[in-house]
Amino acid sequence: MKIIRGMYYFLPVLLLLGFLGCNKNDVDMPAVLPVQNWVTSADGVNLFYQKAFDFAPAKDDQYPVIEINPAQTFQTVEGFGFSLTGGSAMLLHQMGATERATLLNEFFGNADNSIQVSYLRISIGASDLDPVVFSYDDLPNGVTEDPTLQYFNLSRDTLHLIPILKEILAINPNIKIMGSPWSAPTWMKNNKNSVGGNLLTPYYSAYAQYFVKYIQAMKSNGINIDAITPQNEPQHGGNNPSMVLSAINERDFVRDHLGPAFQAAGINTKIIVWDHNCDNPGYPIEILNDAAAKSFVHGSAFHLYAGDVSALSQVHDTHPDRALYFTEQWTGSNEAFGDNLKWHMKNVIIGTMRNWSQVALEWNLANDPSYNPHTPGGCNQCKGAVTINGNVATKNVSYYIIGQAAKFVPPGSVRVGSNVPGTLHNVAFTTPQGKTVLIVLNDGSNLENFNIHIGDKWITASLHPETAGTFVW
Repeated sequence: MKIIRGMYYFLPVLLLLGFLGCNKNDVDMPAVLPVQNWVTSADGVNLFYQKAFDFAPAKDDQYPVIEINPAQTFQTVEGFGFSLTGGSAMLLHQMGATERATLLNEFFGNADNSIQVSYLRISIGASDLDPVVFSYDDLPNGVTEDPTLQYFNLSRDTLHLIPILKEILAINPNIKIMGSPWSAPTWMKNNKNSVGGNLLTPYYSAYAQYFVKYIQAMKSNGINIDAITPQNEPQHGGNNPSMVLSAINERDFVRDHLGPAFQAAGINTKIIVWDHNCDNPGYPIEILNDAAAKSFVHGSAFHLYAGDVSALSQVHDTHPDRALYFTEQWTGSNEAFGDNLKWHMKNVIIGTMRNWSQVALEWNLANDPSYNPHTPGGCNQCKGAVTINGNVATKNVSYYIIGQAAKFVPPGSVRVGSNVPGTLHNVAFTTPQGKTVLIVLNDGSNLENFNIHIGDKWITASLHPETAGTFVW
């Protein structure tokens, strides 16, 4: 019975080989199918499940069409990635060298098992996901101010963050890095506290030099800071650390101090304003409406804890000659994998790109099983892309959210036109290698079959409900 069953299953293969005296080595292996597809489903059953298929001979009239127009071009992509918080770096640095190298290559390498992250955001001084609060100019007892910044140093970032960044740069020397401060040194603030408060006007020039020294010090460590924002979440003073900065204050700081300081020091690091929620596009517009301030500003950055992602397009439509960035969105300890996958694919990946963003970043890269480390009063629910427990790293939802884009849409890719039929939210790109990439989320509750059309090519595709798929050809 075994022989008969085996013959039954292998008969088609034997017939293809000619069966009568034909050796399998005489037959060419089939060519790689041209359309590659990776899918991640909300139920977690499929995680980067890969398949391949051929182009269709024609349109299937039963199904809707995603029409891709490569002649309709939009923004150029700078990258996809995460915030590498001080806490994330600490957990990575405490891993064994072999385990850490394996994990970093899965994030930043270019092998088949890597998601090929191309952009990182780091904090200038402590964020709330550092184990302690610090700045780069904390003063010794008895000293109340340091306008010449004689006490400036990179402080605790030398312990974990800088060593990890060097290892990442060894894997991907081209990765772009953005720096954002959660607060100025407390002695520069009116409340002398790490939480809230305002930057005192007499210290604007000193704070501008603080950024200059930071960029120069990181450069001396082999780390190029491609962009900075003057303040993370400048309208939220309740975090630890945090600082409040009005649009007028940020405008004046950039126009009269930070921009000129960069210019005088020969620094070409980009200045990106706002770096807060989509409910207040008027903040960056107010800064950009000032011609002198705008001359120093490369673009605006957004989060989406409030408002709608279309706010990016509002700023673009008002100032189309300035860039847009999406720099932060967290996934929470009490949130479901599937809910996060759907919302973040729809808004953070597809939504930001369809609204002119050049970058899409998720929040922290790593946490431990108790959602540490964080400062006193800092976020105790922020879920990293991986949970690190000693030498064991477990991948979480944001790893797959970013992976569905970063792995396939390298820097230099250009967003091209595509329509959105029904629940098939999508965004399309042409890569520098000439490939077309289409990221699709089936946000509905039913299996969706659909056509993809570009030029003279047709693809018949399908996505299960609540599933993200990336198509590459």
